[in-house]
Amino acid sequence: MLLKRGTFAYPKTMLGLDRRTLRVVWTIFLFALVIAAAYAARRTLLVFTLALFLAHLIAPVVEFVERSVSRRVPRTVVLAVVYVVLLAAVGSVLVSIGTRIAEEASNLAGTLPAAIEQQDPFSRIPLPSWLEPMRARLTGMLRDRVQDLNQDVVPILRGAGIRIVTGIGSLLSIILIPILSFFFLKDGHQMREAFVDAFAPAHRATVDEILGELHTLLAQYIRSLVILSLVAFAAYFTFLSAIGVPYAILLTGIGAILEFIPVVGPLTAAVIILLVAAFTGYSHILWILAFLALYRLFQDYVLSPYLMSSSVEIHPLLVLFGVLAGDQIAGIPGMFFSVPAMAALRMIFFRFRRHRLRHAA
Repeated sequence: MLLKRGTFAYPKTMLGLDRRTLRVVWTIFLFALVIAAAYAARRTLLVFTLALFLAHLIAPVVEFVERSVSRRVPRTVVLAVVYVVLLAAVGSVLVSIGTRIAEEASNLAGTLPAAIEQQDPFSRIPLPSWLEPMRARLTGMLRDRVQDLNQDVVPILRGAGIRIVTGIGSLLSIILIPILSFFFLKDGHQMREAFVDAFAPAHRATVDEILGELHTLLAQYIRSLVILSLVAFAAYFTFLSAIGVPYAILLTGIGAILEFIPVVGPLTAAVIILLVAAFTGYSHILWILAFLALYRLFQDYVLSPYLMSSSVEIHPLLVLFGVLAGDQIAGIPGMFFSVPAMAALRMIFFRFRRHRLRHAA
């Protein structure tokens, strides 16, 4: 029996469903299966994705050295030399800065509980005249909320390194990231060609274009984030050290790291900096607040639009939704990958739509 629709006829199956419906159901099932498998292997995918990001970050240096040396020198040799030099330089810097951050974190973890009990920073914050009668009530409400710092912030400070490692997966995963990145840089072109050849000849050009755009998008995104983080580190450390804020290097490190998490990260860093400064007895809180506001305006409306292309730009509400959803799915890594994932899906969708319109015309 045939089920007619317009000029087409689809033979029914034993269940009374036409083959087109079965194909749609089968496609949805495979799509759900892929999502479930990706979620189950999310830690492994995280390691490979971080390795891919690291490869995009190092690629310009490798290409520059390749152009500067003789063509007789194999790419593997150039890559190995660049890799060793970069990892040694970055490792030495991170160890020196990380040691100071760990020391200040340990000191702050020991002094913060007593500071919370003894300090009353809210009495030093100026309020409008119409809010002045409510100062005592506002102070009490804020103090009740800040008491949670004893249970939340102090354990985070004491176990920050462990939390970072467990967020990525394990120490072995951290070691694997640069190794995998080396192979991505060494054999990336062959991997791309093999992936494109797996598709039908009619679709290979489109797939190759999508991979090229994804490469550009991810490279620009990760390099922009690194630049934004470095600029934030320099700006925070210069200002906080100049005005004598306690634990300047620790607060600077927190602010620079949280730059990698869109929207939520910078806001969290600002709150942490203000609270730590207030409870360690610093008296010029408004100076810090003014600096944080001005720097955020500069970064959001000047620096970030200059570094990010229009393909990465996503509406702030969608970014916030992606960050919160990513936190529920995979924690901190999910928050970090939410924006590039949405930007990549957006780019793939528009590319396929252009491809369909071009063939329909």
